[in-house]
Amino acid sequence: MNVGIIGIGLYLPTERMTGEEIANIADIPVHIVKSKMGINEKVVAGKDDHTVQMGIRAAKEAIQNANIDPKEIDVIIYIGEEHKEYPLWTAAIKIQEEVGAMNAWAFDAQLRCGTTIMAMKLAKSLMLSDENIKTVLLAGGYRNHDFIDYKNERTRFMFNLGAGGGALILRKDVKENIVYESEIITDGSFSEDVLVPVGGTKEPLTNEHLEKGLYRLDVLDPEGMKSRLEQKSLDNFIKVIRNSIIKSGFNESDLSYIGMLHVKKSAHDYVLKAFNLDEDHSIYLSDYGHIGQIDQILSLKLALEKGKIKDGDVITLVSAGIGYAWGAITIRWGKE
Repeated sequence: MNVGIIGIGLYLPTERMTGEEIANIADIPVHIVKSKMGINEKVVAGKDDHTVQMGIRAAKEAIQNANIDPKEIDVIIYIGEEHKEYPLWTAAIKIQEEVGAMNAWAFDAQLRCGTTIMAMKLAKSLMLSDENIKTVLLAGGYRNHDFIDYKNERTRFMFNLGAGGGALILRKDVKENIVYESEIITDGSFSEDVLVPVGGTKEPLTNEHLEKGLYRLDVLDPEGMKSRLEQKSLDNFIKVIRNSIIKSGFNESDLSYIGMLHVKKSAHDYVLKAFNLDEDHSIYLSDYGHIGQIDQILSLKLALEKGKIKDGDVITLVSAGIGYAWGAITIRWGKE
């Protein structure tokens, strides 16, 4: 029984923040921002670009791209961030209403920037285990750049955070764009390294916190995290890609494209080199920044538009998210 991708949707705000602007605010050299961090410019949210609304726009495009009636959708999984229009709010149900998927049921899923990969695995499992679930919409938005303080050197590796929305439609018993196996790793030893230190039950938000600018992402032990994470992260990128390919029944030599999140350029090149691939077999998102779990959808859509993916190609989407989590999923593009 196959599960395939039948629709892709993407929404990108028109607002941009340039590498020069980041360098100026953060007081760091422009060449560091552009060359090392890999940010020519990044997408940022405009006044009306709210998190779930961006996901809704992407979902509507995916439905149109799939050429289906929204009433055919059986389940909606929200794959966007918890930083959204309202706290304590089930975003997937709002998406259900806005796209007209009146026959669906909906829920939210979360694994930070690894959510899309995880949700694809989850959607496939739902369809294979329940005969009544045939079509699943994944949709969400991201604008965590709201939590970045460009004066905080500890969060420099997150200066690439941007904004946007993405959506995929998966369907059972199709013979195109088949979703194969995934591999996910989580490592709880990093679970409290990157977080917003106030605003939760441990440290409820106060006016003083806001005045001091504490309601922002922060790294509690930057040197310790760097020494523990850097090589492990690269190794785990390789591991999840390799295991996803092997579990899917392919060889590493079959791999034609890696849809990768935005990371520093040296890490991006390291992963490609590990699979004997070059820049023609991926897209480095230096003109977009890191749009969280939307990066894989963005990379896939751009690659299709640029002709980097052809029918029959084996592609792997790969992610990493604070917490820390790494994930990859393999797809054979085109008609089976």
